[in-house]
Amino acid sequence: MISVHLESGRVSVRRQPLPRVPLGFARIRLLAAGICSTDLELQRGYYGFSGTPGHEFVGEVVTIADGADNAKWIGHRVAGEINLACGHCEWCARGLGRHCPTRTVLGIVKHPGAFREFLTLPTRNLHRVPDSMSTEQAVFIEPVAAACEILDQVKIPKGDRVALLGDGKLGLLVAQVLQAQGARVHLFGRHHQKMRIVEKAGVTTELLPKKLPVRAYRWVVDATGSPEGLPAAVTMCEPRGTIIMKSTVHGLVTVDTAPVIVNEVTLVGSRCGRFEPAIRLLASHKLDVAPMISDEFPLDRAPKAFAQAATKGVLKVLLLPAG
Repeated sequence: MISVHLESGRVSVRRQPLPRVPLGFARIRLLAAGICSTDLELQRGYYGFSGTPGHEFVGEVVTIADGADNAKWIGHRVAGEINLACGHCEWCARGLGRHCPTRTVLGIVKHPGAFREFLTLPTRNLHRVPDSMSTEQAVFIEPVAAACEILDQVKIPKGDRVALLGDGKLGLLVAQVLQAQGARVHLFGRHHQKMRIVEKAGVTTELLPKKLPVRAYRWVVDATGSPEGLPAAVTMCEPRGTIIMKSTVHGLVTVDTAPVIVNEVTLVGSRCGRFEPAIRLLASHKLDVAPMISDEFPLDRAPKAFAQAATKGVLKVLLLPAG
């Protein structure tokens, strides 16, 4: 099979044997996968990564190791949760498998990712894609779940104003998710064209001003993917307000903690989320993700796809099976 390989910042394409299927796992034929900001950070050196990246995907189940769930899975489209937890530690017992200390992570930590013709995941990680949802829509299940995670972590009252920093892929999804759940989102970004995607959902948009609003929002989300995002969020947050940190940045972020302490600001780290609310939102068509797809490439043109995904102004680039 064809597999994408990432090492020392270089993207290449290799031919590899089909992955074996351990007990409790499924082999999945890739239908489409999305290059996200984390994949680009891995290319830049995040986690010292080497291997096959990719964790936003839709595929078709072709093999189940034990065969017991064949009727449930074989031939069906699926998306998959990316954290492979042990299932028996204290964290897993508390329903926090995403924080299992021995977990592996699809395409990020010790488990080859989705940028290959066939991948494997435990069947317990899989979610059926509804027939009413297109494959292109379903590629967004994982990042929409990350956006929905905010609502599991903090309770934002309906009608409350939320400042959102960042008009990249995740920022645009967060804007739509929070707006759909009743918040009044004010998106600060750098690109008029990108922000127009969410304006029809009722999101207020504004080019990032040179002078930021000071202590103006109870809720601030940093989705900039930039080291400058968190300091900006601290400036904008009200006393006793909350900052939700969605950015994954390779390297250290420098921030003055004095205003965080003096203003008693709560910092909430936020990453992966549950798939169920994401699937419901996408299936309801309350989110418009089609305009976020900038380009599509076959797997065997992955180096070009990564270069395109890293180009300024480009949103989601999809990888599709070769041929």
